[in-house]
Amino acid sequence: MVITTEQIKQLRDKTGISVMQCKKALEEAGGDEAKALVILQKKSGEIASKKADRTLGAGAIHAYIHPDRTVGSMVLLSCETDFVAKNEDFVSLAYDIAMHVAALNPSFLKSEDVPESEREKAKEVFAKEVEAMDKPDAVKEKALEGKIAAYFGERILLKQPFVKDDSITVEKLIEQAVQKFGEKIEVSRFERFGTR
Repeated sequence: MVITTEQIKQLRDKTGISVMQCKKALEEAGGDEAKALVILQKKSGEIASKKADRTLGAGAIHAYIHPDRTVGSMVLLSCETDFVAKNEDFVSLAYDIAMHVAALNPSFLKSEDVPESEREKAKEVFAKEVEAMDKPDAVKEKALEGKIAAYFGERILLKQPFVKDDSITVEKLIEQAVQKFGEKIEVSRFERFGTR
């Protein structure tokens, strides 16, 4: 199948990813834009993991203040170079993540940040629920793991569904940015302030 310039342009406009990556994804998907989007999402995770060891030397700090002035947040979004840090789309991403933090109030950045003591408390609470189930022990264990993962998933920034598009997590949003900019990107720090 011949991939047209218009198809490539439409996919690039939707994703912001390079023309060559969009063309390859469309070719692999046989011209189907929906499949090409899935292919690009899959590749974004692979690309992000390859860049995980790189050094972060630049970034952007962005703040979000809710219009009623009762809640606000600040985010430090880090990247490798000033070139990317000064890119308008990168700065916009930092703002979107700051807005997300203000809206969903995450407690932790990533899973590794959850203290073991909190995990144990959650396990105790959910173990009582799971014990009441009339299921085999293996099923109960899976149910317990699922309940704990869901509980902390709501409190971990990278695992939360993105406030502007709940079909992706904040982690996936950042992976897409890594693919788009070609650099390692991560939230280095965030803080939420509120009167409520």
